[in-house]
Amino acid sequence: MTDHYESPLASRYASEYMLKLFSADARYQLWRKLWTELAREEGKLGLPISEAQVKELEEHITDIDYDCVRAREKEVRHDVMAHVYAYGKAAPSAAGIIHLGATSCYVTDNADLILYRDGLIYLRRELLSVLKNLAQFADQYKAMPILGYTHYQPAQLVTVGKRATLWMQDFYSDLKEIDFALENIKFLGCRGTTGTEASFLDLFEGDTSKIDAMNQALAETFGFDACYDVCGQTYPRKVDVRILNALSSLAQSCYRMANDIRLLQHDRQVEEPFEKDQIGSSAMAYKRNPMRCERICSLSRYLMTDAMNAPLTASAQWLERTLDDSANRRISMPEGFLCADAILRLAQNVTDGLHVNEKIIERSVQEYLPFIATENLLMEAVKKGGDRQALHEIIRKCSMDATAEMKAGRDCDLLSRLAAEKQFGLSEEEMKELLKPDLYIGRCKEQVSLFLERLQPILSTAEKQDITIDL
Repeated sequence: MTDHYESPLASRYASEYMLKLFSADARYQLWRKLWTELAREEGKLGLPISEAQVKELEEHITDIDYDCVRAREKEVRHDVMAHVYAYGKAAPSAAGIIHLGATSCYVTDNADLILYRDGLIYLRRELLSVLKNLAQFADQYKAMPILGYTHYQPAQLVTVGKRATLWMQDFYSDLKEIDFALENIKFLGCRGTTGTEASFLDLFEGDTSKIDAMNQALAETFGFDACYDVCGQTYPRKVDVRILNALSSLAQSCYRMANDIRLLQHDRQVEEPFEKDQIGSSAMAYKRNPMRCERICSLSRYLMTDAMNAPLTASAQWLERTLDDSANRRISMPEGFLCADAILRLAQNVTDGLHVNEKIIERSVQEYLPFIATENLLMEAVKKGGDRQALHEIIRKCSMDATAEMKAGRDCDLLSRLAAEKQFGLSEEEMKELLKPDLYIGRCKEQVSLFLERLQPILSTAEKQDITIDL
């Protein structure tokens, strides 16, 4: 415990990888690597920068003197220039060429783009793990009938596996949104104070090919295909909108799944994992609260609202740039990634251990099956010479009476009521022959199999891989 506030995303929920990715060390070491690579490319293109200077910069990427940085920032009120100063102290032979021709956004924005790209790649792999868990679950229970609901009222039967594919389809949509965001992230490059590259026109004496070569080399060094075609001082803030929209979409899907599981756990049909020694309530020892799913919903609400920050920032850029996006983005972007990570970690845990109470599901199916089967019963009675409209009225009246009995705490007696109606023309035994749940699940089993088959090429890439932070 500390005597300072610590974000619960850091202390309770997010993964070690994501915490390191958005750590001060990761960010500021990226700044130093960006300065090093800028100096390297400038030297290659003829500026007076020696290999020895680049080498010294390279040797001091990780040994950041944060006390020096803090003291200098207190004096100059500028975080980037404080880091330039501290880097120059560590690499004195190169102090005079650090940040040559650059503006602050060269390091701040390019570093952010690298962090966001790597964060999205990590979240994508976590999402694939959730999809893989659900695919196994859906396949296992693709033919198991369960009561379907519309308006949270009993409706026609579905299957346990079919319901899981509804969640999967949402997650697959989120996967495509993450892929779209990744495919459209470019590098800012080193473009100068207003994006005109004027400082480099001067440094390279008007040779624009050298400017283009420098930016292309920098982009490739950090794993990007290209730089944005045009920019102001910053990379386009629409990038942040696209990223947080993808994370918000993911939160919406996780919320939907977790909320469904909470409803099913209330009916004791499907339950999230519950450890042997887990305590459900401090007062009520018998309880099995769906705390993981509740936490998913809680964190998802935060992430959905966090996504509003990006469009508000993107819409208020004030020509080439304004600084009021800076403080907001320092919070909203990393917290968005950490929150998405926390939600997916919970979703992995829940989907890896979902428990299906088959007997309870079977009991609820049998309880409502007479009502669900009434259309089939109607058709059979018509085949025996009955009048369709008259039979429909018998079913309606008997159904209302049977429902009233159930509300009074007694068993469903719909079949015996129908059998007692001579005009209906079917015995209770004849009607029971039509009460087979498999007759009322439609194409659920086939739909699950076809859906999983379509997703198999993507699911096959979901193997767990260790992801390291490459600085």
